[in-house]
Amino acid sequence: MSDFIGAPESLPQNRTITVTDSDTVETFKVERWIDPSLMGWWSGDHHIHAAGCAHYTNPTEGVHAPDMLRHCLGEDLKVGANLTWGPCFDYQKQFFTGKDDVVSQYPYLLRYDVEVSGFGSHQSGHLCLLRLRDQMFPGGESKHHWPKLCLNTIRWAKRQGALVGPAHSGWGLNQTTADLPTYEVPPFNGIGANEYIADVTHKVPGPDGKLVPAVDFLSTVDTPSVWELNIWYHTLNCGFRTRISGETDFPCIYGERVGLGRSYVKLDGRLTYNDWCEGIRAGRNYVGDGRSHLIDFQVNNVQMGVEGSELRLAKPDTVLVTAKVAARLNQEPIPGLANRDYKQKPYWHIERARIEDTRKVPVEVIVNGYPIAKKEIVADGDLQDIAFEVPIEFSSWVALRILPSSHTNPVFVLVDGKPIRSSKRSAEWCLAGVKKCRLEKQRFMGADEIADFNAAYDHAEKTYRRIIVESVTD
Repeated sequence: MSDFIGAPESLPQNRTITVTDSDTVETFKVERWIDPSLMGWWSGDHHIHAAGCAHYTNPTEGVHAPDMLRHCLGEDLKVGANLTWGPCFDYQKQFFTGKDDVVSQYPYLLRYDVEVSGFGSHQSGHLCLLRLRDQMFPGGESKHHWPKLCLNTIRWAKRQGALVGPAHSGWGLNQTTADLPTYEVPPFNGIGANEYIADVTHKVPGPDGKLVPAVDFLSTVDTPSVWELNIWYHTLNCGFRTRISGETDFPCIYGERVGLGRSYVKLDGRLTYNDWCEGIRAGRNYVGDGRSHLIDFQVNNVQMGVEGSELRLAKPDTVLVTAKVAARLNQEPIPGLANRDYKQKPYWHIERARIEDTRKVPVEVIVNGYPIAKKEIVADGDLQDIAFEVPIEFSSWVALRILPSSHTNPVFVLVDGKPIRSSKRSAEWCLAGVKKCRLEKQRFMGADEIADFNAAYDHAEKTYRRIIVESVTD
């Protein structure tokens, strides 16, 4: 008996084959239960590696582009951002071109970019730098001269139009509870979205000199969901508009395969790497494990990721939240997975969303970080329409999730033209986080960056103090 399965969008199958002394050829055709690309939603993983961790005989050199493309083909992953990083930087940097690698086979696109990891701002939090035109920070030809302050690297990357976000966001943001949101201040002592708590308050010059948000996205799916989402929810409640994108950090966090964490980006035209990245920046994507899908999410007539994802209301009102949703669970539960502690792998998996011994999962509407409406769907793979009527009292953000399997980006609902200031407690949490992170990270700064460090954190503290005063609840 031979078992075979393709990507998470495909059905598990088995077949009995007979092995004889003579040569035989067996053909296995993967069957899908869903294909989001037919609806214009293109999968991608913005954080995979060709070197540096498991599976590589020589980790400082690793493997080459043809090997990484085979990984993407095997998981039906349309976009693979192959990030050069610390241990392998000096060897792998030779493959960077600022363009799709020549091994790409449309619609499977492979691009070399950079993770700031193992050098530079490593201790302040790793950064994914996507859509770079130049991979080398000025002042050297290796990894030893890069800034220790994330914000200084971000300024350089954003001037060339790069897409920037912290990697493996949850590391250093440990929580002792499974509550989401939680108001416990984490240690900020790791390599995830730590300095993010300060950087999100900043704008920096883009390619045309105009100010743009310093941080485009938070990485999700490859660390515990509560640790990732909690900081995101709190900063959204303060009015910041960072989006989320799904990653695997293959083969460093997960060694099984690429695309265990992924984004599905909606594009109107032909898939390109640059447009796919721009879709992340705009928040025209949902993230997840590929086993559930939240397609065409919108609030009233405003589509997620289109025209700023903004719905404007003259006064408090009820809005209509709609989407096409699908999920697939096997008939029988995977033993032990549903009740596994959320801090144990796999961090995101549809099995964790299973309702008791049924084949159902909950689809939740999230408003300002809290689930305010829920419907159960049968996770049999069928795509179905779903709708909720949701009251909005003041400027808020709205999203959908099947936790911990998939999550949309937000639609921002602005009431009477006012910015989102939906939680004083969130702003206080963020201010406490800035102070904690400042204490943790200051020792890593060199004398040439300590003034920049203090200015960055002073600005963040001042910003959160202002938002606390402006907040409408708590």
